[in-house]
Amino acid sequence: MSVPSPVVVCFSGSDPSCGAGLQADLLVLAAWGCHPATIVTTLTVQNTVGVTQLMPIPAELLRAQTACLIDDLPVAAFKIGLIGGTDHIDVLTEFLSRHPLVPVVLDPVLASGRGDPLLAEDARAALCKRLLPYTTVLTPNTLELAHLSGLPADTASERRAGARALIASGSRHVLVTGTHARTDHVENVLFAADGGEYAESWPRLAHSFHGSGCTLAAALAAALAHGHAVREAASMAQAYTYQALRHAYRPGHGQWIPDRLLGRRPALTHA
Repeated sequence: MSVPSPVVVCFSGSDPSCGAGLQADLLVLAAWGCHPATIVTTLTVQNTVGVTQLMPIPAELLRAQTACLIDDLPVAAFKIGLIGGTDHIDVLTEFLSRHPLVPVVLDPVLASGRGDPLLAEDARAALCKRLLPYTTVLTPNTLELAHLSGLPADTASERRAGARALIASGSRHVLVTGTHARTDHVENVLFAADGGEYAESWPRLAHSFHGSGCTLAAALAAALAHGHAVREAASMAQAYTYQALRHAYRPGHGQWIPDRLLGRRPALTHA
């Protein structure tokens, strides 16, 4: 008898370009041998260039989607991406509080890769106050770290202070990614509530990517769903994400998209 694929429930926006959001989560989780269960928080008008319009779904529809899904499927991990507003946070805390033993990966999507704002200031404050106490791993880049903590994040010591502030707010781990730093290598640091710090460094790649944060967070959720401890899961997710970025491709006029199949896309042939 085959072992069932662990179910990862993802809350995020729908990205028609399939570069980020729920579509990216689905590809990552399938590649990791998980069953992706996707709950739409926001409809978007976007492509690989940027986001032009957002339409958060009504909170009651978000609640109905979640209740119907969780009533049917055994959840091994939650992954949270784009949130539509404070009313969505009400719904999320309602369900997360009922599953205190299920790991939660929170990717704080505050802006698009181009810089388009995606989450209002009041929702950012509510995210810190209400969602962090349920969060196993928070995965901000340095810009998101600064916004959420209210502290600068330019130096290693400042990033440490910001991460510790978010841990004090409830998150058990904070994985800070160094993609926005001006360095030859990208250094990611996992901060743990017990005081541990675990840094990993990766060669900086040349392109600008659409959905790199989604890829990392979804891979981390997948590793946790398979039963790996946080430190091991974070390392595995980083290695996978680096390879997905290394195999990235550019299907349109904008950013490059990580290859979540790691180069296993079939080559196109011409007659």
